[in-house]
Amino acid sequence: MNIESLINDLDNWVYNDNSITKIFEFSSYLSGINFLNKVALLSEKMNHHPDITVNWCKVTILLTTHDHGNVTEKDIQLAKLCDEIFEAQI
Repeated sequence: MNIESLINDLDNWVYNDNSITKIFEFSSYLSGINFLNKVALLSEKMNHHPDITVNWCKVTILLTTHDHGNVTEKDIQLAKLCDEIFEAQI
């Protein structure tokens, strides 16, 4: 699998240290929490859990498949779904 080609299809996700990361920015703290809750529910359904950091009006999502030690198609799929959740919310 060519990780770079899969990541190129994503919107502003950065590949570094065998993971992909994106910072989502919001107009309010609670909008970020609402996004976080939707991502958490989706992640639980997929049984694929990102590392999530919450800051004032920002939520950072870090994705990697720990079993493989790198980014896999599961990460790419969840990244695309995170983008869809974000776009539907703004």
